[in-house]
Amino acid sequence: MGTTTHGFTTTGLGKLHDVLDRHVDSGKIPGVVALVSRNGHTHVEALGTMRQDGGKPMARDTIFRMASTTKPVAMAAAMVLLDECRIRLDDLAQQWLPELADRQVLNRIDSALDDTVPARRPITVRDLLTSTFGLGMDMTAIGTPIMGAIFEHGLTPDLPTPMPGPDEWIRRLGTLPLMYQPGERWQYQISHDVLSVLVARVTGRPFEDFLRERVLDPLGMTDTGFHVPEAKHHRLPTLYAPDPAGGDFHVWDEPENGRWSTPPTFQGSGGGLVSTADDYHAYFQMLLNHGTHDGQQILSRPAVELMTTNRLTPEQNAVRTAMATENVHLSYGQGQHGGWGFGMAVRTYRADYAPIGQFGWDGGAGTSTYADPVNGLTGILLTQVGMSAPYSAHLIHDFWTTVYQALAN
Repeated sequence: MGTTTHGFTTTGLGKLHDVLDRHVDSGKIPGVVALVSRNGHTHVEALGTMRQDGGKPMARDTIFRMASTTKPVAMAAAMVLLDECRIRLDDLAQQWLPELADRQVLNRIDSALDDTVPARRPITVRDLLTSTFGLGMDMTAIGTPIMGAIFEHGLTPDLPTPMPGPDEWIRRLGTLPLMYQPGERWQYQISHDVLSVLVARVTGRPFEDFLRERVLDPLGMTDTGFHVPEAKHHRLPTLYAPDPAGGDFHVWDEPENGRWSTPPTFQGSGGGLVSTADDYHAYFQMLLNHGTHDGQQILSRPAVELMTTNRLTPEQNAVRTAMATENVHLSYGQGQHGGWGFGMAVRTYRADYAPIGQFGWDGGAGTSTYADPVNGLTGILLTQVGMSAPYSAHLIHDFWTTVYQALAN
């Protein structure tokens, strides 16, 4: 078996190409950009086209909607504030977010919105960083009054109501009870968008401005942001949401006059970034380098360690475990990592080919971004196919299965 000098086998990289090509040839993935990096060597594959019906070919610098893979990157803004002691883990969030003071908590997840008890304690910064402040997206609770209210209040991206500006968004959130007591259980998504508002209020600046100055620009992430400037629209592919029953491709977002064509009203840490494979590679490589990039310290080593190791107790993690294992027919196998750090999943048991310690996350628009400190590996997989059908999830699984076979011992 041929071996490069950089930690991948030539046979393995060839197999990776063939697996990606097979998914594109199937007609279920119009195009893909994949990047793997190890020992200073980076290998990139760009296959297929920008549209389902053809058009321009995918390129290394194609810009993708990162969806929930926004979370690991946006989290860095809060970690900068932790490093600078401008916030502390157990500070009360209501110091900057008075809308979150004096919380009420549902008696049961399916209770009426006024069937509540007082919160046992205030919400802390730690609760927000670990996604345990008590409110979130729980797809197992669809149909309950609280989930209906979350959608109706525009607290999630365009589902179905557009998100308002940060101050109005946090005001609306403050009118709802919590699902669980602060610190009790992990709940997905909403805590990350609360962090956008927190960072903006602590710094007195728009969230993106602070993230760009302290993280994106120092890392050279020039194609990363919360919208795509007009001059770069030609690098943004059409985004699709396949029909979950028949599999027909439906357009979710177009490059022109789409959701990312102009700056958003709300710069959401939960899923609003656009980026490229090389930009995300720079970020995850910084994490592997214990917070440094080209000799510059972006985050402290302890901050990176907090982000990339499990922060949840088994009790806190119960909802996440149930989502990953009991709803596998809905998640297509995503999420079975075991733990959660700050803004990302952390593997705490051997669920597939990846070792314990791998960290990162996947996105509903067909993105997957992870780093593996055991093997010194970074992998980025980007498509334009949403996870309304299993097409991109199957590709993500096959990508990682093949990447780990390509490692040279």
